[in-house]
Amino acid sequence: MFSSQRLASLLATPLLLLAVAFPAFAQSPADPGASGASSLLAARLERARQHFEQIVQAVPALPADFAEVARSLTAAAGADGVLRILLGVVLCLAVGAAVEWAFRRATSGPRERRGAIPIRQLSDRLTRVGMDALLDVGAVLAFAVGALVVLVAMSWSPPIHEAGIALLTALVGARLANALLVILLRPQPGPDRDLAAFDLDVVRAQFWRSRLLAFVAWFAFGWAVIAAVRVLGMPRGGQLLFAYLLGTGLIAIAIAMIWHPHAPAPAGEPQAERVSAGNAGPWLATITAVVFWMVWAAGAMPAFWFLTVVVGLPIGIGTARRASRHLLRPVTLPDGTAAPQSVLAVFVEQGLRAALIVGAIGILLSGWGLDVGALAGQENTFARLVRGSLHALIIVLVADLAWSLIKALADNTLANAQAAEGLAADEVRRRARIRTLLPIGRNIALIVLVVMAGLMALAAMGVEIAPLIASAGVVGVAVGFGAQTVVRDMISGMFYMLDDAFRVGEYIQSGNYKGVVESFSLRSVKLRHQRGALYTIPFGVLGAVQNMSRDWVMVKDQIGITYDSDVDKAKKLIKQIGQELAKDPDLGPSILQPLKMQGIEQFGDYSINIRMKMMTKPGEQFVVRRKANAMIKKAFDENGIHFAFPTVQLAGGGNADNGAAAAAAAQKVLKREPAPPA
Repeated sequence: MFSSQRLASLLATPLLLLAVAFPAFAQSPADPGASGASSLLAARLERARQHFEQIVQAVPALPADFAEVARSLTAAAGADGVLRILLGVVLCLAVGAAVEWAFRRATSGPRERRGAIPIRQLSDRLTRVGMDALLDVGAVLAFAVGALVVLVAMSWSPPIHEAGIALLTALVGARLANALLVILLRPQPGPDRDLAAFDLDVVRAQFWRSRLLAFVAWFAFGWAVIAAVRVLGMPRGGQLLFAYLLGTGLIAIAIAMIWHPHAPAPAGEPQAERVSAGNAGPWLATITAVVFWMVWAAGAMPAFWFLTVVVGLPIGIGTARRASRHLLRPVTLPDGTAAPQSVLAVFVEQGLRAALIVGAIGILLSGWGLDVGALAGQENTFARLVRGSLHALIIVLVADLAWSLIKALADNTLANAQAAEGLAADEVRRRARIRTLLPIGRNIALIVLVVMAGLMALAAMGVEIAPLIASAGVVGVAVGFGAQTVVRDMISGMFYMLDDAFRVGEYIQSGNYKGVVESFSLRSVKLRHQRGALYTIPFGVLGAVQNMSRDWVMVKDQIGITYDSDVDKAKKLIKQIGQELAKDPDLGPSILQPLKMQGIEQFGDYSINIRMKMMTKPGEQFVVRRKANAMIKKAFDENGIHFAFPTVQLAGGGNADNGAAAAAAAQKVLKREPAPPA
């Protein structure tokens, strides 16, 4: 007779290959003592057999398990029966729909305005897509909040509550997936088709939206049903068997997507190629989908996650690249030309790729049961190999992202620096300098990144790089001695210009040098000091630059008032003065944040030190501060708030010795300087 044990043994035989292929990952946390290949293989095989025995034994018991679930549901429903639960579910959905309707009604104004936003540049397109996401996702979340409040308020038993929350979570997840698919694919014809993240026609967009939504909804509700039967008492074996049966639905949806013919081409164009039985791609994809289900059903989760990464990572990277390039594509200018590719598009594309690769590594480590923290403390060959590989991969990803950003920035700058008619002579020279230096700097940046990333990756893998560096140093010594200063100045100047660290007319400070930038050449910058001196500073020795003419300046002052002063009144007066200054027609435009009191800074020997701050435009802080100080002095005098200063009180007899001692004490106090402000 063909027993269940025999069936489990035969089905578990493929796990031998997995254990041999991945012996380092076959060890389970439950078997810390297993060290040899045979013991690892035996442990994996034994677990596989136990797993299949549990599944096979659950097959004849599945009807009885569902009957037990039904009895548990009836018992949990109480005296009112299932009808009361159904009415509660209807009430939850109705309240959720009402809250969603109220949210859509409240956001009707922004919904109308979002369609009126003209798309003149990339930020306009991103604004439209972001508003769509906020409004549509917000509506689904409003529905979820309304339904969840009613669900929590219901006086159901704990199993019914848990099952209801699981089903509500599945419903909300499916609706969120639908909202995101609509935003990304734009399956409806109309002017919003230009906002789609993928370059698909309407038919293809509708197809992918419906199939992907079906896949996500089946997965979400399958998970919810499994969670519900678990809390209602279904045994573990029955849960697994039921989950595997529901998994066949996912396989069916995936195969339907694989073998669905392409949408017909528009009239007048060649008919698109259809999927046929002669193509190897659909067959390979179908076999892959079936293998996924079989590996999952076999309980071989390390192999399952390995296949997930191997198959899903290229698909994810390709999808992210296609979406980022289409959604962040340059906007067509009024003259019909396309704007240069945005650096944001490159950053998003490369960043998504790096994030997907790092996420795939995390999935593999988690699926294989590898603890990165534990590996960091081990010194065996395998641990060092894993650590080195991870570090090297991160270094390569960072270097690739840096080079992509540098290249995109250089290309955009070169496109904007092309010669044009009607420009001033200085602008023509500046653009010519950029066109001359930037390609050289871009190539230098590539060489530097490749060399540095290569050396760092080799060092992370455990390779001794000292001989390589020494060999390279011998070659560079001959050139380095003679040209290092000039090359350093030129490269430093190029990076200063790329970083836009300063512009002509701005006031900067670097070390002991400060002044207004008058001009800069290939290797130096000229600063005009406020007293008239002109500094010519090579870029190589310029160092860190403090630019005092950008964006805003924060002014912080500290004043001391007497201990008998009303601090609250002083705070109100300072705030009132700040508001008056902000309304001043001459000084108001220069104030970005009005004057206000931050509080008591410290208690001094003879004063309460209070701190004030305000934000102004660069270069305007001196005029505003002088006006504010005058207004504070006048307001404090009118309201009886006194500024503190050192005083001496004399008491005692009138003999000469006491008078001399008092005079000496007074002189000492008068010479004492107040504590400097923080």
